[in-house]
Amino acid sequence: MHFRREKYIPWGGPYGGDGGDGGNITLRGNRNHWTLLHLKYERHILAGHGGNGSGRLCKGKDGEDKIIEVPVGTVIFDGETGEFITDIHSDGQEVVLLKGGRGGKGNNFFKSATNQAPKYAQPGEPYQERKIILQLKLLADVGLVGFPNVGKSTLLSVVSAAKPKIADYPFTTLEPSLGIVDVRGTHSFIMADIPGIIEGASEGKGLGLRFLRHIERNSLLLFLIPADADSIKKEYEILLGELMRYNPDLLDKQRVLAISKSDMLDEELEKAIENELPSNVTYIFISSLTYKGIISLKDLLWKELNKQTFHDTESIVCKPMNIRPDDIEDDFDYSFEEDSPEEDDWDQDESF
Repeated sequence: MHFRREKYIPWGGPYGGDGGDGGNITLRGNRNHWTLLHLKYERHILAGHGGNGSGRLCKGKDGEDKIIEVPVGTVIFDGETGEFITDIHSDGQEVVLLKGGRGGKGNNFFKSATNQAPKYAQPGEPYQERKIILQLKLLADVGLVGFPNVGKSTLLSVVSAAKPKIADYPFTTLEPSLGIVDVRGTHSFIMADIPGIIEGASEGKGLGLRFLRHIERNSLLLFLIPADADSIKKEYEILLGELMRYNPDLLDKQRVLAISKSDMLDEELEKAIENELPSNVTYIFISSLTYKGIISLKDLLWKELNKQTFHDTESIVCKPMNIRPDDIEDDFDYSFEEDSPEEDDWDQDESF
């Protein structure tokens, strides 16, 4: 609150300027980021202070906005309730997590014909604070789904230039891998190798919930089951059941069934297996060792991708997160804070 006091101006009147607005905290999608590691040590993020208003009707400086670059595919949850807030599904997309507080008003703002010398000012809005969880879900066109040690990593290494770890024991893949699959030199799509799923994965068994979330971001699911399985249909139903229990919306995705290791089969065995396969899914026999059916598989996946939902990630429904340490052990938990605006002669720190 200020009044004008100058020589030869006896009735200067109110002269206090308004305070500046607090800065916003904004998330922005950046396709050049692939992980959240650059945020690992930034647990508290503050936006800029709103400057104080002062005499001579000087308005305070607005606080500097804080923009947080995150990979495309990042999902944001409330850190207290686990409620889904929003997701970043495209490069350059911006989401305002916390809007800066409105700056206070100096006494000049309140002058009027009936109140020519107001002796009060208005403070800025109270501060906000919010704890959020950022969770990265890989964006890929095709996601490989199957039990451990069925050849998912081998297939990815054959159809793309990716070099995932390959070994003859279960759970060789401990983190998702991405590969760009070339289709006859004219088209391409991204394939993701998801760590193996076992029965009970939706309840946290095996690698469980740590990687099931990545499947939500795939436009098409490629189920990979070896030809020497006891029952291909039963294994397919188990995998499908785990996905349904994790998120029923996954059943709406396009699905293709690939029977791997089919180099061991002759035509008679293939026909016998075909009679036992599920009737509601497209299937193909392949072999990563002999490259049998690999070109046909690429063509089939490209055809299926372009039917309806190519690169469709916005329609994914994310369910609320259960806030337990076991569920978010490999996610980064961030508390974002922002400083409040300042008003004329009113100094108070505000934090998000």
